[in-house]
Amino acid sequence: MFQLSSAVYSEIEIKKSRFLGQLYPVRSRAESREKLAEIRNQHPNAVHVCWVLLCEGDSGLDDDGEPSGTAAKPMYNVLVHKQLFNVLAVVVRYWGGIKLGAGGLTRAYGQAISDACKLAQLHPIEIQIEVLFSVQFADESSLRRYCEQVDVLVLDTCYEDRAIVRLLIKRSQAEQFEREVFDLLRGNLHKLKQVSGEIS
Repeated sequence: MFQLSSAVYSEIEIKKSRFLGQLYPVRSRAESREKLAEIRNQHPNAVHVCWVLLCEGDSGLDDDGEPSGTAAKPMYNVLVHKQLFNVLAVVVRYWGGIKLGAGGLTRAYGQAISDACKLAQLHPIEIQIEVLFSVQFADESSLRRYCEQVDVLVLDTCYEDRAIVRLLIKRSQAEQFEREVFDLLRGNLHKLKQVSGEIS
């Protein structure tokens, strides 16, 4: 999966209707609502402001009065095909007086977002996982130093009969990290739990 480095814009004209394709990097539905309000204020004469939000736990879409399935769905299909995430896709339509029909609308909305995607600078999304490890008290400082060296975040530590350390690790480096720490601590490492991944 990929996310945007910055916002991108495109514009197409079909039978005198203008379609302004816009992609924004976002992290939440609240952030997308603010952006949509801003866009509507910038385009008070637009007949439709259709959008798709793909964000962890907060996805949604709206045809904004266009016939069902002719606007947001083709936009969504482009985003899924391009493997974009943490993104708000918006197409602002200014009507040109000529009806496009369902097929024409579907192509226009999809193309507006596809053209914007071509201009986008993307970077891969890293899936991170939370892992709980149990270590001897004497080994906790060694574990923390190693985490700093390999860019693993120590979220918190609690103390029972051993130190229980909660870490945030890139999924791609988790197995290697565990092997290396196991060797570093001479086998005095116990994995207690792995929590499902989150996107960063």
